[in-house]
Amino acid sequence: MTISAPEAASAAHNSTLPAPGRYVIDPTHSAVSITIRHLVAAKVRGRFTDFSGEINVTDDQLASTTEVTINVASIDTGVGDRDDHLRSGDFFDVEQYPTATFKSAAIRSNSSGGFTLDGTLTIRDITKPVTLDLVFGGEVLDPWGGVRTVFSASTEINREEFGLTWNQALETGGVMIGKTAKIEIDIEAVKQDDAG
Repeated sequence: MTISAPEAASAAHNSTLPAPGRYVIDPTHSAVSITIRHLVAAKVRGRFTDFSGEINVTDDQLASTTEVTINVASIDTGVGDRDDHLRSGDFFDVEQYPTATFKSAAIRSNSSGGFTLDGTLTIRDITKPVTLDLVFGGEVLDPWGGVRTVFSASTEINREEFGLTWNQALETGGVMIGKTAKIEIDIEAVKQDDAG
């Protein structure tokens, strides 16, 4: 997955993380999206518009942690009826399970010059281990004097493992919705001044 970093940030992959500190995700300039196959060949893309989280970079960079919480009712695929179905008990069941969360467990350097992020993903109160490809895209000073850092991450999950099992057989063979869902995250996070 490639990223579009701010002009002043490096577009190349960085093999180190930003300076130690706590970085809070700016949801206005970040995105969490999901893509899944529909009718075998086509792809349906959606995004979650309400989420929060932070990244804690430590002196030992590979001990750094991150956590993201998503309001799953904020799913937006551009089609209202489909979004309502996704919010229903057939899929996310937002009344019973309003949030999905990712919590990191370990971070490792990988051979592509980026990082591999191990953690757990919880959807519908079902928690499973996941592994994300993580890229640090650089950092930049914003016009207000803040330090912004740019990350992107991606993974694929089997949605049925998280209780998202609804499907419908097609007369021509196969099923309406694929099992594999691709999750992509593009983040701008602002370094916090936690002194005092």
